[in-house]
Amino acid sequence: MEDKKDFVKNADKLAGLTTLILIMLGIVQIILGELFLKSVALTANGIDCIGDGFVSGVVWIGLMFFKKPANDKFHYGYYKMENLGSITAAIIMILLAGYIVYRSYFQFINPHEVNSPLIGALVALIAALVAIILGFYKYNKGKKSNMGSVKLEAFNTIKDGVASGLTVVALVFDYFGYYIADAIVGIIIAGIIVTIGFAAIKESSYMLIDACNGECIDRRYVIKKLTEEVFGVDSVKTVRLRRSGPIHFGEIEVKVSNDMTIRDFNIVKKKIIGKIKSTFPDVEKLTISAIADDD
Repeated sequence: MEDKKDFVKNADKLAGLTTLILIMLGIVQIILGELFLKSVALTANGIDCIGDGFVSGVVWIGLMFFKKPANDKFHYGYYKMENLGSITAAIIMILLAGYIVYRSYFQFINPHEVNSPLIGALVALIAALVAIILGFYKYNKGKKSNMGSVKLEAFNTIKDGVASGLTVVALVFDYFGYYIADAIVGIIIAGIIVTIGFAAIKESSYMLIDACNGECIDRRYVIKKLTEEVFGVDSVKTVRLRRSGPIHFGEIEVKVSNDMTIRDFNIVKKKIIGKIKSTFPDVEKLTISAIADDD
């Protein structure tokens, strides 16, 4: 868990830096797209950049809460703030996608030439390279953290780079007279945003209501088998798992011999916990209770 906390210390700084970079890139693209070049794709990409900047900002706030220790009011810590951060960020993304579709629709039914499209393409290319490099750097640093909001932010930054790349393509096509490409790319960008947003909402909502999805069911099965392999355990009655941010809490009910002493059961518990944590290091706490085999 210490490694994860060390990761969070670095991740929140990176999220803050990403917020600043993306918002600055977004403002530049919106000013160029709206006031000078009259490009829906460049404006949409600028809005997307600013939206992604706010996403990184929300994740940064969530990570700040994540570092706070458990207390008398929040017995399990603030881990689920990370899930709330993911949902809030995803909702912002989807709302911005709606505005992009709105703008793209009018460009589609009434396409017009973009002023100096190659200048816009150059700006979008710079934004694409910055976002993709930054996104993959964050992904490689955080892929082992198992934190939904951090993964969402990394994918969101990569998505922003892809969207900027599509904007480059649209403006190059516009340069050759295909004006409708500006609107089409705007709609594609909106579709990418919505897809990622709904996936993030689904995953985080599952965690907030303690739902057990396919991965959780597989993990329960493995934990049950590992527990049954421990000498002294006759059978496993129940395995319950609850994910909270990047970690899991678990409850296991085992059947043991009716004449097993408390001391012997404590030895069994230590073996079970050691076996499970060696396989699943992100299982933070296990509560193991015994039931007499003749019950």
